[in-house]
Amino acid sequence: MPVPILFSDDRLVVVNKPAGLIVHRGWAQDREVLMTLVRDLVDRYVYPVHRLDRGASGVVLFALDRQMASELGRAQQERRIHKRYLALVRGRPSDSGVIESPLAADKHSEPKPARTSYRRIETVGRYSLVEAIPHTGRLHQIRRHLKRLSCPLIGDVRYGKGEHNRVFRSQHGLHRLALHAHSLSFEHPDTGEQLRVQAALPSELDEALSSAGFSAHCSEPSASAGSKP
Repeated sequence: MPVPILFSDDRLVVVNKPAGLIVHRGWAQDREVLMTLVRDLVDRYVYPVHRLDRGASGVVLFALDRQMASELGRAQQERRIHKRYLALVRGRPSDSGVIESPLAADKHSEPKPARTSYRRIETVGRYSLVEAIPHTGRLHQIRRHLKRLSCPLIGDVRYGKGEHNRVFRSQHGLHRLALHAHSLSFEHPDTGEQLRVQAALPSELDEALSSAGFSAHCSEPSASAGSKP
C-alpha cells in the first residue's frame, strides 16, 4: 500500500496514512502496519509520536531516533503538537463551537476531561463538512464528541448511524470512515522552526464529497517552515 511522505529530514518524517491501516501493531494481527511500511520507506527504525484511528487517513508523525522520539513525545503530552481534522457528519452544527465533555477509555475507566473545538465549513442537505481540532487526546475523541453534538460521522460503524452510512456507500461510493487528519503543526525541536504539514484529501473521500454536492476541498499536500516567533 503506497504511503506518501509529506516531509522528512534526518530526525523525523511525516506521512499521509491511508484509511484502513493501523499505525503500529498491538493486539491486531494485520499484515500491513504503517510503522513497518514507513520503516521500509526510509530504511531506518521509526518511532510513532501519536496515533490515528485505523479508519481515518491523514498526517502521522514519526521520529527517527530515541532522542527525537522523547522530545516529540513530550511536546505531544504538553499539547504543543496541533492537529486539525476534516469530518463529514450527519446534521448541521452551529458555525463554530467547543465541545467539553469527559470521556473514558473504556467502561472500567473513570472519564477524563476532553475538549474539541470545531467549525462548520459547508452544509449540503442533511450533511456537513466540519473541521475539528482536539485539545486533548482521548480515545476516539472527535468521533465521540461529534456524536454527542448529534452529528455522528459518516462511515462510523461504532458511533454513527447505519442508514446514513448506507446512503454514502450506495449513492456516493464511500466505504470508509469520513475522517481525515489534514494538518499537523509543531515546532521542530532542533531548529525552532514552526512546521506545518498538510495532507490532501484521499481520492475516495474527495470524490464522495463532490458526488454529494460539496464544493470545499482540502488543499494539495504541502509542508512549510517558518522561524520561531
